[in-house]
Amino acid sequence: MAGYITEFSKYFIALFASFYTYECFAVFRYETERERSGIYIRQYVFMFLVHLSCFLPIYIKTGKLEYIFFFIFQQIALYTTTVLYHLIYPQANRLIINNMCFLTGIGFLILTRLAYKRAVRQFVIAVCSFVIAFLIPMLITRVRKWRDLTWIYGAVGILSLGGVLIMGAVTHGAKLSFTVLGLSFQPSEFVKIVFVCMLAAILCRPVTLWSLTISAAAAGVHVVILALSRDLGSALIYFVAYVVMVYVATGKKRYLLAGLLGGGGAAYLSYRIFSHVQVRVQAWLDPWSVIDKEGYQITQSLFAIGSGGLFGLGLCQGSPGSIPFVTTDFIFSAIAEELGILFSLCLILIYISCFVMIMQIAMSMRDEFYRLTAVGLGITYIFQIFLTIGGGIKFIPLTGVTLPFISYGGSSVLSTIVMFAVLQGIYLTGGRHHAAKKAVAKTEKKEKKS
Repeated sequence: MAGYITEFSKYFIALFASFYTYECFAVFRYETERERSGIYIRQYVFMFLVHLSCFLPIYIKTGKLEYIFFFIFQQIALYTTTVLYHLIYPQANRLIINNMCFLTGIGFLILTRLAYKRAVRQFVIAVCSFVIAFLIPMLITRVRKWRDLTWIYGAVGILSLGGVLIMGAVTHGAKLSFTVLGLSFQPSEFVKIVFVCMLAAILCRPVTLWSLTISAAAAGVHVVILALSRDLGSALIYFVAYVVMVYVATGKKRYLLAGLLGGGGAAYLSYRIFSHVQVRVQAWLDPWSVIDKEGYQITQSLFAIGSGGLFGLGLCQGSPGSIPFVTTDFIFSAIAEELGILFSLCLILIYISCFVMIMQIAMSMRDEFYRLTAVGLGITYIFQIFLTIGGGIKFIPLTGVTLPFISYGGSSVLSTIVMFAVLQGIYLTGGRHHAAKKAVAKTEKKEKKS
């Protein structure tokens, strides 16, 4: 019986995930959250069914009672988050909330499969992150001076990254984090948000040559510090966010072209200077020639993805443990191996639906600061996903960044949840302006009638 449940569960997982993904895009047929309420209810159902279908084979394989309690705690945390968000912020964008909970739950489950203790630690950090996330939209909607903190954003970002450069611990050849009271922090994950806010504050006013120069200098300092720390994946994300934000602020394609050319030159320079970049490029170009050394990671990743097929081998039926750093850099490969290509494509589409919604929020904003902030956060989010999945499938060289919500890493989970909370605050700010505009229009209509 246990074997049948394990075998058939992968088909139900793919089916329920497909339904959930469809609803993610069905949302865009409607303009208001009230019109979308039926879709969100169906998403709750499919979310639970996907998580339950993933949990059953894990429990059957292990037979440990503690896994049942852990799953129950996960569901309580995720559904409490969705309900409380709806109660505290009735006008909040529920697609973003639902996808955040869906993806975080998948992260808990796949980490439970790979490393139970890490899954528990990730769960605790995520719950704390949700508590923090409840407060952020309130702060954004009530405080009006966010655009005036330009140099505070810059100082916090540069000092945080500089502290890692000077005192940070070396991890896989790069200075990424430092430890305080036994807790490890990766500041570059949090500085992404502050960095975007800094650029938005500089570029939200009429763009001049002077403001472009200041923004380029400030962005350049951040990127150079990251490059010196050998955190080149984060440096690339920061750079791309800067280029796109300048293009959106100015609307001039020559800045986008200049950014692409400058990024290409910087990439070539990094290749010439840093030996670990040369190793990654070699592993990307021909991993089979160095399969026992530099190419071992990527070849194991490709083997895992290829063996999964359309529906996967089934949870606990593959061997994702053979992939080095599987819980961080290559967790997408583990998912593809055991849950299949179809489920993996659903994950990608769910990520994309979040990005489309973020861009929709950005384009609907009247306030230029909030518009640019939403664009910048959306770009950092989707580009990080591109780097992680692209590196795992050998589309681009490995960069060593995490998959948002799913990969193991407290700093990554906390910063991404905070990012989504900031976007909720921006959405609510825009919704309040829209409601005020409708109220004024309604009043004017009544006055005309009278």
